[in-house]
Amino acid sequence: MQERPPFHLAFPVTSLAAARAFYGDLLGCPEGRCSDSWVDFDFHGHQIVAHLAPEEARASTTHEVDGDQVPVRHFGLVLPLDAWQALANRLQDCGTRFVVPPHTRFRGLPGEQSTMFLRDPCGNALEFKAFADPSGLFAR
Repeated sequence: MQERPPFHLAFPVTSLAAARAFYGDLLGCPEGRCSDSWVDFDFHGHQIVAHLAPEEARASTTHEVDGDQVPVRHFGLVLPLDAWQALANRLQDCGTRFVVPPHTRFRGLPGEQSTMFLRDPCGNALEFKAFADPSGLFAR
């Protein structure tokens, strides 16, 4: 099986200190290169870069997905189910305010998944999801 290349995502933040606390401390993403205006994080093998751009960091529009109002602009990870549950527990234990709390959607349908949405301190939306059956990622 061919290894998938890591993706790269650059996104705006209002504060590099807040980004470091959220991505580095809370989510456990190791920090890479940085400057006074940006910082790289290892997001489970993918490179995400928080760029200081307060004027670009604002809440996004939402759309309805299986009864939830999901932020249109978001990024995240598909985790193994046990890792997803551990992250959900850790986020709940530290009092995270979820946009969409941890739950299962599309129950009994192709693509059934556990999901949760939250915002970083700068307003960027993240989704973390998991599939009991990983083949459901692209199920129709």
